Amino acid sequence: MPTVSVKWQKELYPNVEIDTSQSPYVFKCQLYDLTGVPPERQKIMVKGGLLKDDADWSKLGVKEGQKLMMMGTADEIVKAPEKGPIFAEDMPEEELVIHVGHSAGLFNLGNTCYMNSTVQCLHSVPELKSALIKYPRPVRSNEVDQTSHLLTVATRDLFNDLDKNVKPVAPMRFLTELRKKYPQFAQLHNGVYMQQDAEECWTQLIYTLSQSLKSPSSSEDPDAVKRLFGIDLVSRVHCPESGEESTEAESVYSLKCHISQEVNHLHEGLKHGLKSELEKASPSLGRSSLYLKDSRINDLPRYLTIQFVRFFWKRESNQKAKILRKVDYPLELDVYDFCSDDLRKRLEVPRRILRDEEGKKLGLKTSDKNSGSTDNDVKMAEAEASSNRSGNSSKSESVEDAPEKEKALTGIYDLVAVLTHKGRSADSGHYVAWVKQENGKWIQFDDDNPIPQREDDITRLSGGGDWHMAYICMYKARVVPM
Repeated sequence: MPTVSVKWQKELYPNVEIDTSQSPYVFKCQLYDLTGVPPERQKIMVKGGLLKDDADWSKLGVKEGQKLMMMGTADEIVKAPEKGPIFAEDMPEEELVIHVGHSAGLFNLGNTCYMNSTVQCLHSVPELKSALIKYPRPVRSNEVDQTSHLLTVATRDLFNDLDKNVKPVAPMRFLTELRKKYPQFAQLHNGVYMQQDAEECWTQLIYTLSQSLKSPSSSEDPDAVKRLFGIDLVSRVHCPESGEESTEAESVYSLKCHISQEVNHLHEGLKHGLKSELEKASPSLGRSSLYLKDSRINDLPRYLTIQFVRFFWKRESNQKAKILRKVDYPLELDVYDFCSDDLRKRLEVPRRILRDEEGKKLGLKTSDKNSGSTDNDVKMAEAEASSNRSGNSSKSESVEDAPEKEKALTGIYDLVAVLTHKGRSADSGHYVAWVKQENGKWIQFDDDNPIPQREDDITRLSGGGDWHMAYICMYKARVVPM
């Protein structure tokens, strides 16, 4: 393993080992231990560019004894208070909510942590709450089935209860409607309701809301859920044996992070998740053959959902088993490498504008040539954004509250929620939601017990043991005005 020296501010750290078998993100974690600068804040110069979390060490040409330069600010040191400390448990409940910035917890109604954690994550999306508020109580019979309508109303009312209350809320009505719509969540074992899969609950709830809120009379935005969470994929399907090739398009509500011995980081798992094999009939061969499917993102949502595929069916025990392998994930995720050529072109101008803005914050000067904010570029981007909004793809528009200027996606996302699972099997264990509040603070929602957390604690939910580990991550898009 090569050793390098790292210069940060006035400090020089010699003989820092680089494990080239691991991703650069692991190297950043080493520097975090040395400097206190979190990985997501580190800017490390390599070959005239910035070191990316998923870069290939073999292509960077780092030499023994090379000197690297790092920029970034360390975590703020908390000064001792002038007055005696006031502990959270000593605060009145109303004052605690204002101080911490979280809503109420949810009572566990008997193995319902899978549902509670799902609700808390989705409740953190203000645009979804806005769409639900506009959802009407009456519904035409030909628009959506009654069970979907009642579950959507129950979701709206539960979100409202969480916003209004300080003490924990009992989600009885929501649970009743969920089980009516999806009877699998009402399974019993020895007269006791069974633990269920949080990802299945998340997927079913999102699907129901996408159908209910699609009605023209339900919302000002008939495609709100798709724009918030929908991911358009374009895939190349190729048969190596016959040479046949075709293109397929589909929409999904989450990306999969597949976990294997080669996967140490989310980026690697996403690469595996976008490639698959399938067997189907070959017209030219006149029989079934193996096809390779390579997918790329062709349109992005405002909130990107990623599922870590940790559970698989174990035949010998006839139950779901869990992959405990540690898979690191970033607080800031750039999905540019997973995008189609068409989407990459659409992201070019917004990304240059974002780099320009970040450069200004760092005190760097950017020329008009490189800033990406020339009149011609912006006009072209605005024209394309307008075209997208008039067609099927309108996700480049911010959905908070009709801003004065249009906002464009950049392909860069910030982590805002993590749903974790603790235990060895999907049929047991415990689910918890970790949600970032609007004030930037993180809260662990352990059923009816909301607990403040440090941001550092969130990236430690990556697995490798029996502690809580990420099962679903939700990222919010970073946008720029156009």
